[in-house]
Amino acid sequence: MSSPTPASIDATVDLLKNGDYIADRSLATVLYLALKLGRPLFCEGEAGVGKTEIAKVLAQTLKRPLIRLQCYEGLDVSSAVYEWNYARQMIEIRLAEAQGVHDRGQIASDIFNEQFLIRRPLLEALQPHPGGAPILLIDELDRTDEPFEAYLLELLSDFQVTIPELGTVKAAQTPIVIITSNRTREIHDALKRRCFYHWVDYPDLKRELEILKVKAPEASERLSRQVVGFVQELRKLDLFKSPGVAESIDWASALSELNTLDLDPRTINDTLGVLLKYQDDIARMQGSEAADILRKVKADIAAQPLG
Repeated sequence: MSSPTPASIDATVDLLKNGDYIADRSLATVLYLALKLGRPLFCEGEAGVGKTEIAKVLAQTLKRPLIRLQCYEGLDVSSAVYEWNYARQMIEIRLAEAQGVHDRGQIASDIFNEQFLIRRPLLEALQPHPGGAPILLIDELDRTDEPFEAYLLELLSDFQVTIPELGTVKAAQTPIVIITSNRTREIHDALKRRCFYHWVDYPDLKRELEILKVKAPEASERLSRQVVGFVQELRKLDLFKSPGVAESIDWASALSELNTLDLDPRTINDTLGVLLKYQDDIARMQGSEAADILRKVKADIAAQPLG
């Protein structure tokens, strides 16, 4: 049985927290409004900051089915919306001909019906679900081509799609739509206008510590503070790809697995591949630069202990 959507911003914060998602109030506000007014939510931000996780947590806490469309270059209607089961249609045509049916109109009406329709994620999200309106995640929309964006406009405006052979299919229940983008290219204004918008930024030090307490509870408070402080300093540098929250969690978990109680330059050098994903960034950080950052982090922690 699905749960009702939250009745306030504070309830939205609590809902996300129940799914181990530590959100700031600005995200909770726009998400509350999107749920309340039935509008898609378009989330942009760097990779690894928790955009996709929003949809997963909503599905978990609201007890709704999650339907995910993972976007990629060349994605088209047959992969995202629907296609006809051509093999079954050919069999049906041959059976009809064997039975002496030669009326093309009759054959066409027989094979172009829902029995032969293969529903892909977008069409599936418009179907009735016993668990309530589904969560539709359109993930990394910036990876697709612009023509696919244009196809989404009808879906995002009226929660319907048009199938030439069948007509318009309208949502039985309005799905909760979360769209994410890593901003590798700009998304067209026409699509953004149909959504509420939120930039999911890197968390500040205090919130990232809260996230690690939830997502990497095996890490000691001392280690977590060193990890977060180090990662926060890395994000100030001109790296090819700054580490996201996902990398902070992975690094804290990996260090805990190695029984690390206190960060040191050698451990950092040995585990940079967990935190950074490009060799140029790793090569830059190995050695004295990582050691200098670590000294600064430890000095900051000693000077400003958190309660």
